[in-house]
Order: sequence, then C-alpha cells, then structure tokens
Amino acid sequence: MRRVCRSAICGLAMLLTPHAAYAGAWTQEAHHRLIISSSDYSEALDGYDGKAKADAPIRFTKVSARDLIEYGWSDRLTLFLNPEYIVARSQWDLKAPIMARALSVEDGARYRILDNIGVLSVQSSYRSSGAFDLPNSRGFDAASIVEGRVLYGTNFSLFGFDAFGDVEMAERYVSHPRPDETVLDLTSGIKFGSTTQVMLQSFNVISGGDWDPPDTYFRTHKIELSVVQRLTPKWSFQVGAYVSPAGQNSLVEQGLTAGVWTRF
Repeated sequence: MRRVCRSAICGLAMLLTPHAAYAGAWTQEAHHRLIISSSDYSEALDGYDGKAKADAPIRFTKVSARDLIEYGWSDRLTLFLNPEYIVARSQWDLKAPIMARALSVEDGARYRILDNIGVLSVQSSYRSSGAFDLPNSRGFDAASIVEGRVLYGTNFSLFGFDAFGDVEMAERYVSHPRPDETVLDLTSGIKFGSTTQVMLQSFNVISGGDWDPPDTYFRTHKIELSVVQRLTPKWSFQVGAYVSPAGQNSLVEQGLTAGVWTRF
C-alpha cells in the first residue's frame, strides 16, 4: 500500500496544481487577446495516505511556469493555448531524491451559449504531457488528456462592491494507466474600486475507478487566495497563496503563485 501511495502522490504532484491564471465562463471580445504568464512554487512535507490521513512520509518541492494565451475568434468563441513547464524534486521516506522535468501543452476552445442570466459556456481541450522522470510514470511519453467542461459565471453586488462568481465542472478522459478525473472548480471575487480584485478559489479533483497499477484512486482539494492589481488598462499583476486542506493519495501541499496579466 505504501508503494502504491508513493506512486500516486508523485504522479499527481506533476498534474494537479491550482490555476494561477483565471478566465472563467466569460469569453474574450472578437480579435482581443489575454495573456497570463505565471509561476508557482510549492512544497509538501507530508502526503495524504489511502485513508486520507496526512502522514505519508514525503518531501516534495516544485517550480512551474505557464502561459495562458486566449484569443477571441468572435465575441462568443475564444481559442486558448496553455503551455506549462515543471521542475520537481521528490523524496520518499528519506530515500534518494528523484528529479522530474515535464512539459505539457493544452489547447482548446470555449463557446458562450448565453449571457442573459449570467454567462453559460462550454469548453473542450486536449492536453499532451511530456515524459516524467518518476517511478510511477512508466515513461508517460504519450500521456494525453481530453477534457469537456461546463462553466457558469455571474456578476452581482456584495456590500456595495462589484463581485462575481464562477462554477466549473469538467470530466477528463486520461490515457492509461492513470484514471479519468472529475473536476469541480469554484471561484468568487470582489472588486475594491477600479484597480484591485480579490479572488478565493477552490480546486477539486476526484479520480475515477479505471486506474491500473501502479496508479490508484485519489482525490485532491485545494484553496487559493489571490489579489489582482491593475497597473494600467492593459497590465495587471497577480499574487496569491494556496493550501491543500484535505485529500487522499495526494500531497499536503502549500505554495505561492505570481502572474502578469496582459490584455490587448
């Protein structure tokens, strides 16, 4: 069991990270672009074991860099590209550490169905992940993820301030031996004046039952708090932190994130 938990924790650490970039259900205006370049640093001193107890002996650090590039093909249709590069160091039970490097690229499209009672959109994407230098990866040289997502967002007033909420549900179809994944992402935000925005986000992933050894069932839950400060009409800066308060066969992870938003 400990060996299975080890492989699950190491593998999940490479894929299940909060999205510092945020687009939500809203689409870009026709021929407009949004680019969010962000970096994360995270670490874990323990892992959640198969019984959801935070006592799996792991030491983990990770640095990642990603770009979210969105383009409004029309007012309703937004195309996006999301490359990400990760460098990680994992040590299990004081054994020799393992270094991992991974490059993944996701591309897809989001289509706005309606916007008269909030914004309802659908999104699909394909993600190709590079090889992971980890024991459970078995190469992972052809890992692929096809995702379908439904997004709903709305604006409202809270204590006299402009606010918004966004709910997203997705199903990810993942190449074996990894299981498929069900995703629930929640975002709430409030705007203080015209330049400052505070966001609270929850990222939740639960695996399906179609896994093959050495992978196993898992679930991960993360909470992120961040602030986006608009510097000019085109440029904004985001900084935040996240924790993993619960999970199973996953990391007890905490980290920092920072990003630059560009609209044009």
